[in-house]
Amino acid sequence: MLRNYLKIALRNLAKHRTNTAINIAGLAIGMACCLLIVLYVSDELSYDRHWANGDRIYRMALERNYPGRSTKYAIIPPSYAQSVKKEISEIEQTTRVFDFGGNNNPTLFKIDGRTVEERGVLGVDSTFFQVFQMPLLRGRASQALTRPNTVVLTERTARRLFGTANPIGKVLEIIQGPKLEVTGICADPIRNAHFTFNFLVSTRGQQEERPNHISFAAHTYLLLRPNTTPETVQAKLPAVVEKYAAGEVERNFGVSYKAYVKAGNGYFYFLQPLRSIHLDSHLEAEYHPNGSRSLVSIFSVIAAFVLVIACINFMNLATARSSERAREVGIRKSLGSTTGQLATQFLTESVLLSLFSLVVSILIVAVVLTPFNNLAGKPLTLWSIVRWETLPLLVGGALFVGLLAGSYPAGVLSKFEPIKVLKGKFSSTRQGHWLRNGLVVFQFAVSVLLIVSTIVVFSQLNFIQQKELGFTKESVVKLKGAFFLDKNTEAFKQEVSQLAGVAGVGGTSSAPGDEGFFGITFRKNGETETVTGRGCVVDENYLQTLQMDMLAGRPFHRSGNDSLSVILNEEAVRQIGLTNPIGKQLISPDNFVQQGGPPVTYTVVGVVRNFHFGSLHQRISPLFVLNDRVFRRTNNELVIRIKADEPTAVVSQIERVWKRYLPDQPFHFSFLDTDWSALYQSEQVAQRIFGLFAMLAIFIACMGLLGLAMYVIRLRTKEIGIRKVLGASVPGLVALLSKDFLVLVLVAILIASPIAWYAMSQWLSDFAYRIDMPWWAFGLAGLLAVGIALLTVSFQSIKAALMNPVKSLRSE
Repeated sequence: MLRNYLKIALRNLAKHRTNTAINIAGLAIGMACCLLIVLYVSDELSYDRHWANGDRIYRMALERNYPGRSTKYAIIPPSYAQSVKKEISEIEQTTRVFDFGGNNNPTLFKIDGRTVEERGVLGVDSTFFQVFQMPLLRGRASQALTRPNTVVLTERTARRLFGTANPIGKVLEIIQGPKLEVTGICADPIRNAHFTFNFLVSTRGQQEERPNHISFAAHTYLLLRPNTTPETVQAKLPAVVEKYAAGEVERNFGVSYKAYVKAGNGYFYFLQPLRSIHLDSHLEAEYHPNGSRSLVSIFSVIAAFVLVIACINFMNLATARSSERAREVGIRKSLGSTTGQLATQFLTESVLLSLFSLVVSILIVAVVLTPFNNLAGKPLTLWSIVRWETLPLLVGGALFVGLLAGSYPAGVLSKFEPIKVLKGKFSSTRQGHWLRNGLVVFQFAVSVLLIVSTIVVFSQLNFIQQKELGFTKESVVKLKGAFFLDKNTEAFKQEVSQLAGVAGVGGTSSAPGDEGFFGITFRKNGETETVTGRGCVVDENYLQTLQMDMLAGRPFHRSGNDSLSVILNEEAVRQIGLTNPIGKQLISPDNFVQQGGPPVTYTVVGVVRNFHFGSLHQRISPLFVLNDRVFRRTNNELVIRIKADEPTAVVSQIERVWKRYLPDQPFHFSFLDTDWSALYQSEQVAQRIFGLFAMLAIFIACMGLLGLAMYVIRLRTKEIGIRKVLGASVPGLVALLSKDFLVLVLVAILIASPIAWYAMSQWLSDFAYRIDMPWWAFGLAGLLAVGIALLTVSFQSIKAALMNPVKSLRSE
């Protein structure tokens, strides 16, 4: 019996090649979209799943409360790793990770007389391999990091630096840093982790021994004992904080811990599950921007919607051919076929179509995966889902889709009454009419939802790019690694500033958009209430080079001594409560010259207009700008404003100057506007993916609408002939036939609009600075949907309206 079903199904599919091709194309595109999103989502969900005991590893993070505001940090004071281990018995082990530039900034090593540039340098405790268990290919995990100035390399890094030679005992010298002995080689870390590395440098002897429970520096991880809940540990943290931080608060801020908390300050520590960090953690001082669980959820819903739209498209096209197959059903029933046998026959055809579509969809994914990877910023591979272990799931999914898509057409076709259809009396039931219309409404509602989402994401990104930032980001080159210039910093800046294409040169610890804005606390002279904000160190030309506006006072002077001067932004002035701030004295417990030394008194010399030094996800916080004289006039970065029409030529001139001063140091530069745009990489990915799948959803929906139009017009063939005989015009008939479909699209717009408004309002809430919901987005999405529907339906409507009425009447 099954063989007979398959044979007849294959014959029917081959006989109606055009219809079969359309069905396979629609389902294959839907399946390909679903597979692509499954690849993306499964990759996002796989982060940190490979660690042994990963369900017991938590990161200790901090919500730092200030008077009137709070900020969450991924890094915490370094001494808590030891303190919580000592005080809380439920903690089995702790370890700290210090990001020494990570994968963002290069580190220069000298190896066997040659200089190499490497990335991915982390400082870790000797307990690292007890928390993050991974095999050591050479060396012993329990001893590899117990001595100062030792380092563990990944296998790939060791091979790159030393070839096939045994690297154990070899020495790496960090330029302007210590010499490190290689004591271990570990397996290459999995890419899907919230931090990656090439070098693990021992923190023994590198971190100060003085207790520090209030200044943030370390990513701290806890391995809880089996059967311990994180809530149990988290409930004990406040007592530990008060025990160890109270004395340091009183010593640094001059007030008791209770008074400090009463003023609105405080430290709330919480635990983050290791496996949720990538998607759920978006704190200050992350290793790098994490993923987004909301995007994963949205893309998962899109995948389901696109697949359902493809199934609906199949249903509409199948019912469009129902009149063609009605006589076949009548004859089969007359010859004794049961309703169940006919339904099985039609389901067999739909399942075969689905299996063929699966094969085609895999081929589509193989072709478009590279462009999709470029779009999504992922190194996805087809073989991660197309392998022997997953083939049963893929085939099972295809069978399910085939049964789902074929269920309604099979039910409709198998229930035709043979006497009526053999006499040519073919009509649609009211239930079928409502179901088909409902399916079209669903298709276009999803399409409108995706169109609106694409428009809103594009508008927000455009707002971000166009918003006044408080500085001019265009035509600015960022030069990294300027600290290597050391005592030659001023001479280099002076020489570069004299180049014909250079308009200004400034030095800083961090340019806008960087992570290097450090925490710093100030209070007014004679008062105890403090304000903690962000700090940066700049030279006298920095503010002018970025074209920032001074609202009061002056920038730093080259002549004179501004080493104990400070420039505030407007938010710092507001939160400290200064009126006429120029000349006022502020006291900071953060002594950068002498660690642990007495508080330092600064004089306010200027107020700069608020500018965005972080992304628009966060509100502008208080900023305190210090003079680089405190740090011997060295700078982490240089910002160079260029004025030439050909920036590459100017950059080449700057590089030649760099090579004269630092012939062995690599020349690294970037453009500030490009780096700023990169802050919104996940939003840009969302915009591109929304746009892509909106177009695909509309295309598939149009195929379904075309099928429904063919079906309805076939039912109204006699009516069209009579109307033409009675004098109806072609435009009048086209309008008559199109009207009902436009009503369906309008209903879809009404359903999709409030859903789109809510969904995009939630997405926009992640931005501190955002657009108002654009009303025109809904109008534009509606016009696009109506226009596309008209184009789709009008072809069949015009064809029917131009048909010879005699032929139309004879067809009935």
